[in-house]
Amino acid sequence: MNSNNLADRMARVGLREEDIDESFARSSGPGGQKVNKTSSAVILVHRPTGLQVRCEQERSQSQNRELARELLLNKLEEKRRATAEAARAEIEKVRRQKRKRPRAAKERMLQAKARRSDRKRFRRRVDAD
Repeated sequence: MNSNNLADRMARVGLREEDIDESFARSSGPGGQKVNKTSSAVILVHRPTGLQVRCEQERSQSQNRELARELLLNKLEEKRRATAEAARAEIEKVRRQKRKRPRAAKERMLQAKARRSDRKRFRRRVDAD
């Protein structure tokens, strides 16, 4: 991905470089002596949200830095999308709850209540009059 495009996405999401803690560690996996000697794995932590990303896909630290930023952006976008979806779902739930019931449904509910009331009335103690 092009770095200008990445910077545009970061600005659109509201991700600032000052909010990111960047650290480097030794990679594992294939790469032989190169990955054993250099700290090419990149760990990014987004301070405001606490999201953490670790990238060690490439042998190059600079490539891993760019990939890690993309991963962090994707995670942030997914988290915001999920939050917005949950808010929409809650609004929809409240709307459904407040909706007026159809007359037939209301009548069925009242009939069921009457049947329950009759059943309970027959369970009462018989008075010795």
